[in-house]
Amino acid sequence: MAVDKLFKDEATEEKGERARMASFIGAMAIADLVKTTLGPKGMDKILQSTGRGHSVTVTNDGATILKSLHIDNPAAKVLVDISKVQDDEVGDGTTSVVVLAGELLREAEKLVNSKIHPMTIISGYRMAAEAARNALLEKVVDNKQDAEKFNADLIKIAMTTLSSKILSQDKEHFAKLAVDAVMRLKGSTNLESIQIIKKPGGSLKDSFLDEGFILDKKIGVGQPKRIENAKILVANTAMDTDKVKIYGARVRVDSMAKVAEIEGAEKEKMREKVQKIINHGINCFVNRQLIYNFPEELFADSGVLAIEHADFDGIERLALVTGGEIASTFDNPESVKLGHCKLIEEIMIGEDKLIHFSGVQMGQACTIVLRGASPHMLDEAERSLHDALCVLSQTVNDSRVLLGGGWPEMVMAKAVDELARRTPGKRSHAIEAFSRALAAIPTTIADNAGLDSAELIAQLRAEHQKEESSAGIDVISGLVGNMAELGISESFKVKQAVLLSATEAAEMILRVDEIITCAPRQREDRM
Repeated sequence: MAVDKLFKDEATEEKGERARMASFIGAMAIADLVKTTLGPKGMDKILQSTGRGHSVTVTNDGATILKSLHIDNPAAKVLVDISKVQDDEVGDGTTSVVVLAGELLREAEKLVNSKIHPMTIISGYRMAAEAARNALLEKVVDNKQDAEKFNADLIKIAMTTLSSKILSQDKEHFAKLAVDAVMRLKGSTNLESIQIIKKPGGSLKDSFLDEGFILDKKIGVGQPKRIENAKILVANTAMDTDKVKIYGARVRVDSMAKVAEIEGAEKEKMREKVQKIINHGINCFVNRQLIYNFPEELFADSGVLAIEHADFDGIERLALVTGGEIASTFDNPESVKLGHCKLIEEIMIGEDKLIHFSGVQMGQACTIVLRGASPHMLDEAERSLHDALCVLSQTVNDSRVLLGGGWPEMVMAKAVDELARRTPGKRSHAIEAFSRALAAIPTTIADNAGLDSAELIAQLRAEHQKEESSAGIDVISGLVGNMAELGISESFKVKQAVLLSATEAAEMILRVDEIITCAPRQREDRM
């Protein structure tokens, strides 16, 4: 007896061919959406929120674009997730990974239509991915031992990463900034100690790297403007207890003298608290919350610099770089860890006054100050620089380097083609399809630059038949160029992550043969 209806009213299911088609179409649509942002001549997208304020973001960073989209298609969500993971893991290649996964599915769709089973395609893709990775491993260059060459490699990688971003006009300047900042980390991938401050005004060229830590606050009235050998207490405590703070409390008094007594008691309480803080032997107090006039006056009288309302990110990072800890109680001075730095002074950037901490405990701390025409431009510049910093910090750990500009894809495609010729059976079709999908990345780079991609890819393929070829697409001259001479390099870690994530995502979507959308749970009326 056939079951008439399995699911509740609003639940839907799509089976077999239809489910697969829905997955393919969703994933390809997402890939086509970000495709135009790939490469040095990629275009930007404007993302406008419909919330209050209608904030606008201008970006060509794949992960940022996809993160902002609300997507209904389940397969498309898988691609959004791999781009996010790529961003968290290595920082760059977020668009490439989505484009490659989309192309793999586009090729898989043709194979499925020619009656090749999805499992056969997956098996072929796996073999191809392994062959492609091995082809890259044979070609990597590692200059970790030679500091000068390694530094040149890092600058090339930074310039390649930045050339597809808004900073491409000043990429030499920013590549040097990024490499200097990352070399200070001494091999750590924790970018917390590199702070980026955005100040509208000036041009992008005016951006600079400053050793030490800059806090975006002003020094209060009547307080020392310069402190040497500072001992810093970083705190998150209420310094505004000159009013009764018990919720809904009422105090009835029978004369004004009693009001004065209450106020006096509160002031005394505040004075005790300030005294406890000063007893730590500090000369700088940074608080997350407000500091009212009375305690500020007391601090000024004792020659202590008090900074109020430092944002939470700011004080966490300040505690980290000065080697202190955030305190909220002050009864046991011996258990509180103070921060130290050699000099605190006020500096001017553009029109604004900021507080500069130099000679901090954590030698690797530094601040990059970005200048630019508008907040949108600065936001995009920060995202671009963050990508470059991520890639560089990963490359310092895994120092294997490849050439860029479509060269790795052609090397992989050649190896995969050779594997397809040696493989018997239907899997060889899937392996050939993988090779075509790899060639889609240089094709897209050429298309976005307005070049004749079919002609260029044919020339590239011919060049790569020669031994030790370093040919790639030079979008500036519009021809096939020598990537080694042009200094276009990429990190092996980024390329490997793109290859493996895209293959796994395509494999996951290929395995789907049914999509079930559940009905939302109805709320019961409890009347």
